[in-house]
Amino acid sequence: VVDEKNCMVPFGTPGELLVRGYSVMMRYWDDSKSTSNTIDEDGWLRTGDKFVLHENGYGQVVGRIKDMIIRGGENIYPAEIEKFLETHPTILEAQVFGVHDDVYGEEICACIRLKDATELPAEKVRAFLKGNIAHFKIPKYIFSVQDFPKTTSGKIQKFKLKEELESSGKVPVKKTG
Repeated sequence: VVDEKNCMVPFGTPGELLVRGYSVMMRYWDDSKSTSNTIDEDGWLRTGDKFVLHENGYGQVVGRIKDMIIRGGENIYPAEIEKFLETHPTILEAQVFGVHDDVYGEEICACIRLKDATELPAEKVRAFLKGNIAHFKIPKYIFSVQDFPKTTSGKIQKFKLKEELESSGKVPVKKTG
């Protein structure tokens, strides 16, 4: 488990999980650029998983590095917020991701699927989160959705959720140029 500079982190500290062994791929077929971005010169594969290793040898994935939100210099892992949102009695499923913000760089957006045909205003969701997670992790944008866009294998496509919200004007879009 390493930091951004590829240095091992102490037990209990989040870092990127690297793996190496006989069952780990050697390279991407006919794609040297992806290979060099994923596998280092010593054969360690960068998983992209944010991982915490404990002193007892066990560990846990705490999020995906590419999903990390940087809000005003704070690193925020969507999985933590999603997990807590899903403890709410009327929330079936939650997806959290960053959206552009001119002041903080990114703001937090949560899309929730509710159980049955219930309604849950965004302010009630924020009240549920307040005092239970750090104040800077409370989403600025909260939307109820009927379903999440998925791949054919059933994996949720957060980028499509974000694109839908941006194109409908519900969240800010980063200006280019």
